[in-house]
Amino acid sequence: MAKYIHKELTEKIIKCAYQVHNELGAGFLEKVYKKALLTYS
Repeated sequence: MAKYIHKELTEKIIKCAYQVHNELGAGFLEKVYKKALLTYS
């Protein structure tokens, strides 16, 4: 597994990204996921 400088923050970001992807599913443009991540956090 990769070593991250800010492990806790990295884990939170990845968790949010997975949750947004699981909610929306695949096939959207990047800007849709970006807006969802901004709204989610």
